[in-house]
Amino acid sequence: MERRNFIGTLSFSGLLAFMSPTKIMASEALDKEKTVKPTDDRTYWYQLLYKIAYPVVANLAEGKLKQNMVVVKSPTFDSRSASVTYLEAVGRTYAGIAPWLALPDDATAEGKQRKKMRDLAVQGLDSCFAPNSPDQLNFEKDYQPIVDSAYLAQTFLRAPEALWKPLKPVTKQAIVAAFKSLRNRKPFNNNWLLFGSITEAFLMSIGEQYDEARLKQGVTKLNEWYKGDGWYGDGPNLAFDYYNSFVIHPMMVDTVAVMLQHGMATQAQYDLALKRMQRYGVGQERMISPEGTFPPIGRSITYRTGSFQALSQLALMKKLPQDIKPAQVRCALTKVKQNMYETKGTFDDKGWLQLGFCGSDPNIADYYTSTGSLYMATLSFLPLGLPASDPFWADPATDWTAKKAWKGEHFPKDYHVDY
Repeated sequence: MERRNFIGTLSFSGLLAFMSPTKIMASEALDKEKTVKPTDDRTYWYQLLYKIAYPVVANLAEGKLKQNMVVVKSPTFDSRSASVTYLEAVGRTYAGIAPWLALPDDATAEGKQRKKMRDLAVQGLDSCFAPNSPDQLNFEKDYQPIVDSAYLAQTFLRAPEALWKPLKPVTKQAIVAAFKSLRNRKPFNNNWLLFGSITEAFLMSIGEQYDEARLKQGVTKLNEWYKGDGWYGDGPNLAFDYYNSFVIHPMMVDTVAVMLQHGMATQAQYDLALKRMQRYGVGQERMISPEGTFPPIGRSITYRTGSFQALSQLALMKKLPQDIKPAQVRCALTKVKQNMYETKGTFDDKGWLQLGFCGSDPNIADYYTSTGSLYMATLSFLPLGLPASDPFWADPATDWTAKKAWKGEHFPKDYHVDY
């Protein structure tokens, strides 16, 4: 990082004098290589995920996240401390990259890039939880850390071997203490209850003391708020937005899975949560237009493709609904990503995500949104946790439902469900 900063201070002519012709040609070749578009979907996905996640993970590993992260707040940002943005960036990014980093090492170009990202990710956590680290994360103040501790907990549930076990013992102790410190704040009476639940579920999974009431509350209340046909209420009322995907289905299924393993839930309870998630996934897949767009509905649309976490997790779990082929989800989400992330303004000139939906538009950012919030986008990349040989990646390209429908081709009929 120091060398990069030094080069940045040179004039262009000075840079030419500093670099030998061989180095210049190598640099130009590298730049040219980066601009070559991948010819297969998997390469496109992992290179894009790397592009999104690298600024967060690499700067955290160097102890320079707070120094280098470009923080932009919504024009309507509320009274919470802007310091919460760093934990947002870390928790959300790590939750999205975790399944990919959990794959074993191999000698492919992807494998080498994945190992580099994994090593940086572990180094970053060891660094930011160290005493007197310049990147120490805020768990003690505000309510927002309840949210992003949950995504960090979900990270460790998704990739325990890759991202939890390699941590230094002192780092693990600090993370456990940070998670337990949240108990002096109650989650709000909506989807936030699941943040408390999954954090406690993780503590239970590693044999730590857990708060049983906090663990169970989210699962119990969300089941009480279930509205039918795959939709949970976000609190007592239905919210027509993407929070069933951002939070509710993935955290419900993952929390109940841990509870099942520890005898605190039944197989029937887990199966019901999964069936409801699958039904929601049917709707998610059908909402992707033939052109690869989706409706910008509800709050938090600046989380971009994070809207498809539920569908992506079903693919990762190999639990897609019967009528949905893995390849059609791959093709649909690839087109969505191309439309969204290749639009000018999505990234700033330093590689950080910018406030907006498709491109840059700070004015659509909600009052709780800042740069770190945007890394929820990584949650649509979960299928990278499947090996390249999996049908999700290996099967031939397949049209998704809306594309078939608008081409006049046969597609499955849709009915409501009673569970």
